[in-house]
Amino acid sequence: MSWPAGYGRRVLAEVDSTNAEAARLAGTLAGPEWILALRQTAARGRRGRPWVNPKGNFAGTLLMMPRETPDVVALRSFVASLALYDAFAAATGRVEGLALKWPNDVLLNGGKVAGILLESLGQRRGVAHLAIGIGVNLAEAPDAGEVEPGALRPVSLLSESGVLIDPESFLDLLATSYAEHEARFATYGFGPLREAWLARAARLGEVITARSGTAETVGTFETVDERGNLILTTRGGRQAIAAADVFF
Repeated sequence: MSWPAGYGRRVLAEVDSTNAEAARLAGTLAGPEWILALRQTAARGRRGRPWVNPKGNFAGTLLMMPRETPDVVALRSFVASLALYDAFAAATGRVEGLALKWPNDVLLNGGKVAGILLESLGQRRGVAHLAIGIGVNLAEAPDAGEVEPGALRPVSLLSESGVLIDPESFLDLLATSYAEHEARFATYGFGPLREAWLARAARLGEVITARSGTAETVGTFETVDERGNLILTTRGGRQAIAAADVFF
């Protein structure tokens, strides 16, 4: 498989976290670059939570220099989700069991197989650099006791599909699919990606719970709007939620 033009590729034997490495590299690169770590010593998930990364799993970050406003830059979580979906499909040869969970998880047979963490690096009239951190349970899933209460069970690609792929080979698939979706996003905007994401969304039309801090909203998952907000139909009416953790 050919590597997408215009994207750098950096593979590290060990690093604290690929997002931290991206922060150190910000300002030194001429174009977007993928950073892959074969081992992470201080991996992080959303809201500062630890991300367990056993040997053989994927830990990577795409460092970019976006030019859009912060609200548009944030929509790249959907670009990354679609890219992951396609990379899994390419690795396994099938899409059965795959689904996308708002705002930034990929599910396989109902369990969490991958997560995405977006971090802006340096804001001056916008986002100077963007780190798109991606963790994938390729070979092994963390123990259920290592995730927060109520969270979906962690699963691995190997356990759920029988397919074992090494991190560098998965990076080739992911980088290629990401470049295709990024080009579509740059050319046509969020609309087509939004429709593609919704076609793969988990629990669309079902009752879900969105939690942000101490606030909790229960409602029917109606759609995702043009800004990427989660739209729930609740007893109190239609609500748009910009950031939250979703529970089924």
